[in-house]
Amino acid sequence: MATIYISIGSNINPSENIQHALTDLEKAFSEISCSRHYESESVGFEGDNFINLVARANTDMDLVVVAERLHKIEDQHGRDRSGPKFSSRTLDLDLLLYDDQIFEQGKLKIPRDEILFNAFVLRPLAELAPDLLHPTENKTYAELWHAYDKDSQPLWPIESS
Repeated sequence: MATIYISIGSNINPSENIQHALTDLEKAFSEISCSRHYESESVGFEGDNFINLVARANTDMDLVVVAERLHKIEDQHGRDRSGPKFSSRTLDLDLLLYDDQIFEQGKLKIPRDEILFNAFVLRPLAELAPDLLHPTENKTYAELWHAYDKDSQPLWPIESS
């Protein structure tokens, strides 16, 4: 059984889309737990604010199969891949970690680079797994969040619905 961490985000009808995503994740994986929900401004483009969180789950699926399953869940919830990379999304599910594996194949890279660069990924991950070591940085997520420039990407916790 592998432990995985998934970044979940939406800025198009986020309450509904995130709830549907969590329902689908509970069907695909076991022992789901989630960070708080966070709101942040869009990064890389002008758009509505995003709601983000990180989920931890267990799976017996292979890493590539997990990534494919997440991609399928995005598609089932209307994810449009025809626009620019940085754009509004009904649902964005990114596999951040798969145990302590280091993996790169095509566009799939684990651990995801976004962990170190985006507050909306690092803060909820640090909340959910503060003592877990980043596989290449050899620092805990709590240490990485403590050192992060929090003024660079403001975000704030919100009540999940």
